[in-house]
Amino acid sequence: MSTMVAPKNRLGIVVAGGPSPGINSVISAAAIRSLVDGVPVVGIQDGFKWIMRGDIEHTLDLTVDHVSRIHFTGGSILGTARDNPTRDPALLEATVNSLLRLNIDKLVTIGGDDTAFTAMKVAESGHSRIRVVHVPKTIDNDLDLPQGISTFGFQTARQIGYDIVKNLMVDARTTSRWFFVVAMGRKAGHLAMHISKASGNTLTLIPEEFAGFDLTMHRLVDVLAGAIVKRLAYGHPDGVAILAEGLLDKVPIAELEALGHVERDAHDNVRFDEIDFGTILKREVQKRLAGFGLKPVIVAKNLGYELRCADPIAFDVEYTRDLGDRAADELLSGSGDLMVSIQNGRYLPIPFSDMLDPETGRTRVRFVDIGGDAYRILQNFMIRLVRSDFDDTTELAKLAAVCGVSLDRFTAEFGHAVG
Repeated sequence: MSTMVAPKNRLGIVVAGGPSPGINSVISAAAIRSLVDGVPVVGIQDGFKWIMRGDIEHTLDLTVDHVSRIHFTGGSILGTARDNPTRDPALLEATVNSLLRLNIDKLVTIGGDDTAFTAMKVAESGHSRIRVVHVPKTIDNDLDLPQGISTFGFQTARQIGYDIVKNLMVDARTTSRWFFVVAMGRKAGHLAMHISKASGNTLTLIPEEFAGFDLTMHRLVDVLAGAIVKRLAYGHPDGVAILAEGLLDKVPIAELEALGHVERDAHDNVRFDEIDFGTILKREVQKRLAGFGLKPVIVAKNLGYELRCADPIAFDVEYTRDLGDRAADELLSGSGDLMVSIQNGRYLPIPFSDMLDPETGRTRVRFVDIGGDAYRILQNFMIRLVRSDFDDTTELAKLAAVCGVSLDRFTAEFGHAVG
């Protein structure tokens, strides 16, 4: 008479949202930590795309040989997707059932703020049958970790972004042109700000600067046009402006729709990658300055996809190996329903309940503190119109002369664009 052997419970790993340097390192560390403890590991492919539809065929049984050297590499061996099971209770239930059918009672989720919310909801819907630990991933650096603690992938993205902007600054000076660089950062301007602080480019605009009111395209165009005029007033026809893509969230939706069809993703976020923001601003700024007889050469450059699947720098490799190890250790020890973090060299878990914004019911977003020293130092190095330019008649005369208009007219045209 044969004896049925119950299938062994497994640890699952899923990656969701956009790519970020260091994903494979988390997968590697979490898998090895679990396998050494004798717990099998299954990698779930393409985020929640398949399991939220009840399809459990898209998985990989991970071994040490599979993962022992992947921590050097960018991308994700499991793929990723933005499919969102929390938008429909039936999809969330199917996700939980799929995990249980795969004998997964421990789940490591790797992703940003939307994935963190999904992780919390999966844990809730699992009713203690599935414990979940989330590893914070995003080059946007906008998950609500304490200030100064990076999300993984951010430091690599900043380094590569810095290298690109540094080269563009040399090109701009050499060819007497401007670059409008649109950097990723859907909700917060961390990436744009820190690339800028390292590179020392001309000016940087982030959504936090315009908190509390809508940013019209007219004002945004005039901030950029005013910076070009100010550079010309001091004999420089070149410059590099870095623009966080989250500025689009500040522009009224009606203005965005007037620019063309607006698509949304599974989390109801406007798909910024479908809006050619840099080219739109280039066209509008050139049109604005043409009214004053000025014809700057402007090149639009999107900065983001080059960063997301890069091989992680040493900082992010070490950081993500720590995070992956701690995530698996929490689950193996019987804990869960939390986000892992390393703060001042010490591991400190953050319960899911502490991640929620009580006003929105969603995962809290960490914004740039525009009253803090980091942003104030950035402002000190920017070249853009400021209030003192309009209070000092000598400075105002230089600016007005570039446009060939009176002091009063220049003030009327650009006074609203001061930083």
